Amino acid sequence: MNTKNFPVNHHDYYHAHVYFEQETLIFASDLCKEAGDLFDLPVGRIHQKAIGPHPKWSCQIAFSSNEFDPLITFFEKKRNGLTVFIHAVTGNDLQDHTEYAYWLGNAVELNLSIFNT
Repeated sequence: MNTKNFPVNHHDYYHAHVYFEQETLIFASDLCKEAGDLFDLPVGRIHQKAIGPHPKWSCQIAFSSNEFDPLITFFEKKRNGLTVFIHAVTGNDLQDHTEYAYWLGNAVELNLSIFNT
């Protein structure tokens, strides 16, 4: 299991993955749209299945260190119990999803086997 670390801004680029279920689909979709609009950030598709290393339904938001602090504060205030997985984007996917991984809410087990080559 990944350890739960509170986000720390040490890198240039990040992804935030908002995790949700059927019951929270509309709330999560609205939350991601609001974050994208408020911070002028690209918001990925709303995945209603596990994809990549993510074991839950999710939506990805790409952001930089410039948006880090206000976006983390936004998610802390607005996530209403949803888990938000935040990780650095350094080019080393395994390291990004483990050593440079942070959680708002409950940490979940990622499918890291996809990074083994």
